Amino acid sequence: MYFESMSDFFFMGGYAAYVWSAFGITFLSMLILLVTSIRRGKKLLSEVQAKVDRQARIDAAKNMENTL
Repeated sequence: MYFESMSDFFFMGGYAAYVWSAFGITFLSMLILLVTSIRRGKKLLSEVQAKVDRQARIDAAKNMENTL
């Protein structure tokens, strides 16, 4: 598509409200998806680390019982 000027580009032949709102909604949705994915990933990693630490404490306690 060829535009005469930047204002024609931003006006989008009369469809600017639809076009730019679609771009905005898409960008916002992708940003929200990225942020929630990163947060959930960090939460999952911390939960896994907590389980690993707990199992290490349980194993250490079992080893202490065997020494008595």
